[in-house]
Amino acid sequence: MKLFPLFCRADEYEQRFEQIRPRLYRVAYSWTRNAALAEDLAQETLVKGLKRLGQLNDAQRFDGWMFSILTNCWRDHFRHNREMEDIDDMDESLFSHSRSPDVEHDQNEIVTRVRDAVSRLSTGQRQVVTLIDLEEFSYVEVANILSIPIGTVMSRLCRARQALQTLLREHAPSQTKDAVQPIALRRVK
Repeated sequence: MKLFPLFCRADEYEQRFEQIRPRLYRVAYSWTRNAALAEDLAQETLVKGLKRLGQLNDAQRFDGWMFSILTNCWRDHFRHNREMEDIDDMDESLFSHSRSPDVEHDQNEIVTRVRDAVSRLSTGQRQVVTLIDLEEFSYVEVANILSIPIGTVMSRLCRARQALQTLLREHAPSQTKDAVQPIALRRVK
């Protein structure tokens, strides 16, 4: 194990661990739909990453390496606890902004619909969509993170996007005739 280079760059890795924590939580939450479980998975990933930092051969692959650890932690949890409970309650403080209540409501409704649609995807599709579209990993990186062929990544992504499109169209709010019809204006002098 190469300890000297690790000690020389300890501050750099400390900063990288702090920066990746919210991303790990966000992906874990999108996979599990459970805030407490997502927090546990992110924490477990960080602990395992710290313990195994000496195994990281290429510092440029740090993000992919950490998401591989997250994937393995999630798989381990899934193996041990087959039954998973979905929690639809979200912390309201995540959406607190200084915007108007109408805009805030519309934004929350869109976020809820998209999250619901993503949660209805199969596990493999949900993983691929979140890693590529949310975390912006390349197909090759996702194939390495999930330990699957790149062709499988592409087919899962294609199917996931099609399924999301269908789900979002099915659950789109219906518009009333009043909302669709333009208002007739007339000039008054």
